[in-house]
Order: sequence, then structure tokens, then C-alpha cells
Amino acid sequence: MPPLQTLFFGKTKLMARALGRSPEDSHAENTYRLAPYVRGTVGLLFTNRAPGAVLEYFSAQPSSAARVDFARAGAVASRDFVVPYGQVYSTGGEVPAEHDVPLGHTLEPELRRLGVPTRMVRGRVVLEPPPGGEDVAAGDGGYVVCREGDVLDSRQTRLLKLFSVCMSEFRVRVRAYWSAATSEVTVVDAGDDDDDGDGNGMEGVEDDAEAGSD
Repeated sequence: MPPLQTLFFGKTKLMARALGRSPEDSHAENTYRLAPYVRGTVGLLFTNRAPGAVLEYFSAQPSSAARVDFARAGAVASRDFVVPYGQVYSTGGEVPAEHDVPLGHTLEPELRRLGVPTRMVRGRVVLEPPPGGEDVAAGDGGYVVCREGDVLDSRQTRLLKLFSVCMSEFRVRVRAYWSAATSEVTVVDAGDDDDDGDGNGMEGVEDDAEAGSD
């Protein structure tokens, strides 16, 4: 039979409840012991592959294989991002203007709503230096969206996404697994005890997964 696997991302409290909270309501023998690890940004992987094969697969992934993603509110900015003054391009200056395309005029109202002082000039979206003395987030020849080390808010993450700037990485590490062969839970990486959020899907810089063998 070919390998089968299903990956679940959802409300962590709901997934933990499905595994069971005690021996009496455990979905299968000892699956309730996985519940303490279903915290933060986690998923449940159900597969008929041997646990060793799953662990080897994830441990063999090089750091260069991490996928980039748009940052969510609460993430830490990995670098500065400044939109240069002048005509605004789709990547906000991330690539040379000759290799970029002008930002669509339909996005100009959204930029102003997010606090970027743009205006339309002859059909082009333009960012101009602020008048002297005006308190606007400006510097380095443009509008500062974020600085390295900033804890990003929803406005900043929206601007980063508008300019297609990714500042998060998606990685998977196995925290624990349950095997039907032994009905035992094996802890691989206990994780951070302070990480008790009720996350959905892929929201963090580093994502965890529970590997279960059925």
C-alpha cells in the first residue's frame, strides 16, 4: 500500500480535545499524551510511514529549504524596509526601477489609508518628501515602513504585503509523535513552555508539527 498522510492545521484547543484529555476519553490508547504539545502554531500529521522515516525527512531539510512568507502582526522585522521618494513601484524599491513596474493607481487610496503620504500625479502614484517640520515616518530617502527589530503591527504587515516583501520563514520541526505499533508517545522537541497561544495555520517564523503514525 502506498504511503498515506494527512496534515491538519486548525484550532489547537479543538485538536487537543480530539486527541483526548485523559485515559478515559483518549481517541486511542495514550493519544491524550500528545495534547500538551498541541500549543502555539502547530499541526497534526497522520501517516502510515514509520516514525523514523518521518523524523529523517524533516531533520534532513537544510535551512536553505525554509520557505519565506509574509509576516504577521507580532512578528519581528528581519530588516529595514523603506519606500523611496518619487514614483512608487510595485516592490517599493526592492529591485531597480528598470526591472520593476509602477504601482497600480487603484492601490493609492489604500496606501494613504495606511498612513503613507502618497498622491496621484499625472496618473502616477508618487511619494513626496514631507514639508519641513511635518512629523512623518521618513528617513533614508523615503518612507520608513519598518526597522530591523521592530515588532510589526497589522498596518506594517499590510504594507509589506502590498509591496510583496516577505520577512517570515516557514520551517517544520517535530515536537512529539504517537505510534500505533507501541501506543506510546515519544517526545522529540518539547518546545517553549511559554508558547501557549491558540494559533491557526502557519503564523510564526518557525512552525511545529506533531507526527502521528497510524
